[in-house]
Amino acid sequence: MRLPHLLLATALWSGTLLPAVAASGPQDPPSASAGPNGTVRKHLVYFRDKANSPYSTSQPLQYLSARAVQRRQRQNIAVQPRDLPVNPAYVQQVKAVPGAQLWYTSRWFNAAVVACDSATLAQLQTLPCVQTIKTVNRGLPGTRKRDGAEQEAARTSGTRAEYGTAYTQAKMIGAIDMHDAGFRGEGMQIAVFDAGFPGVNTTTPFAAMRTENRLGSVFNFVEKNQQVFLRNNHGTNCLSTMAGNQPGLYIGTAPKASYHLYVTEDVTSEHPVEEVNWLIAAEYADSVGVDIISSSLGYNTFDYPSIDYTNGDLNGRTALSTRAATVAARVGMLVVNSAGNEGNGTWRHITAPADADSILTVGAVDSLLRRASFSSLGPTADGRIKPNLSAMGQQTAIITPTGTAARGNGTSFSCPVLAGMAAGFWQANPTLTAQQVLRFLERSGTQATMPNDEVGYGIPNFVRAYNLANPGAPLAATRTTARQELFIYPNPSKDNELFLQLAEAFRGKPLLVRIYDARGGLVNEQHLPATSAAEVRLQPLALPKGVYTGSVTAGKEQRTVRFVKL
Repeated sequence: MRLPHLLLATALWSGTLLPAVAASGPQDPPSASAGPNGTVRKHLVYFRDKANSPYSTSQPLQYLSARAVQRRQRQNIAVQPRDLPVNPAYVQQVKAVPGAQLWYTSRWFNAAVVACDSATLAQLQTLPCVQTIKTVNRGLPGTRKRDGAEQEAARTSGTRAEYGTAYTQAKMIGAIDMHDAGFRGEGMQIAVFDAGFPGVNTTTPFAAMRTENRLGSVFNFVEKNQQVFLRNNHGTNCLSTMAGNQPGLYIGTAPKASYHLYVTEDVTSEHPVEEVNWLIAAEYADSVGVDIISSSLGYNTFDYPSIDYTNGDLNGRTALSTRAATVAARVGMLVVNSAGNEGNGTWRHITAPADADSILTVGAVDSLLRRASFSSLGPTADGRIKPNLSAMGQQTAIITPTGTAARGNGTSFSCPVLAGMAAGFWQANPTLTAQQVLRFLERSGTQATMPNDEVGYGIPNFVRAYNLANPGAPLAATRTTARQELFIYPNPSKDNELFLQLAEAFRGKPLLVRIYDARGGLVNEQHLPATSAAEVRLQPLALPKGVYTGSVTAGKEQRTVRFVKL
């Protein structure tokens, strides 16, 4: 993924790797020597099987934390052979090959990440336990240009008493109502995959997370160490939209959640090895019991000579990171990933792993709920709706590595804004599965009845989602929530009968309804008497097939809704 300019911080912090990942996670640092046989590259070495493994699905605590096992049990997800670590005998065979540098092993892909030169690679290919090998980085590191759609702006001043500049983006999705109801992410574990987190270990907006021991595991999968509080500021910006907590300046959407910080992105080059880092980080997050992954990363084009993806590859089963995200969802984590910032470019569409099945892909809108022009479009190559939902990603309030407030543009920011709300919603509904959380959030979207490939199911709202999940004990809806509940149904419609569900602001007033065709031509106008009912039947409409826009006016209130006639 192309990221903004590099900004380093000098202060570092070293955490402690958890024992749960010892069997399959980060291992001893490799030698930096290139060896005598030429250029050292990284390769994904796939093994033939997991036969004769000393591990068993009946004893998962040998390789998963208790929290990871409990997450599966709550969602009735069985531990499967894919969860078993790579056979240690196969690992030893790889390590015994002179010149082979073992970086990581992958439980889900039954593979190992090995750095070696071409001569050593040829020896690895002869091992009876090896099925196939894929090279995941080629060429020398270079400098990637920054993404013009995703940049940090100058410092701004807070305008709201408590939330500061973060008020609008939190209010838009009901996060302030969520906080008022007592759900700020307490007890939820969120892993953030990014390019670096400078300032998180020193600045005031993250002080509460540090002092309350809500900073969990940290690991740099690019360099294979625990130095995460340096490198690129992108991770700090993204994390702040959830974890920032300095009343009067900035409050994120999940200010009381616990966070795991993983560097998977190397901003100096772009090769599939970063997708491998994503995979290993996801397995690590799984093993320590993470609930939600927030990933503001995307892959479509690579540095030469690595092969780019095509739009046809975005089918949910081709890209390496996409396949990793799918498995992460299958083991009960809610994966939240940015849609991408390609909307203005020649690519235009979502990037991997945003095409993965069963994950929450997030697009970007501005403060007026309009799609940001840079936000990547769907659908997936196999026709699925993407993005799933959208949140504020244009002029989003963020925190910089110096602890000051700023604004930035990108689906990288709409993604964690929504991930934080999802954490609070799951906290409020702990018996739900990750997939149920995703579906309730979709159903709460402003376009739930008519999703599209620009904003998906629209902008979700905590109160609406909570009330859908708890019909017998609803929370009070805010004025903003009520205002958004105006729509025409059934949608799509096959006959001439349509109903208009009325938001509170449209009740008790005469209504003027105008219907426009796709070209903007007025095709029908209706005057309806005032009613206190929640819905009214429109006069029969004999409309040809097509997409229509309805304009509904009640006094000073006016809204538009779209519908399809089949």
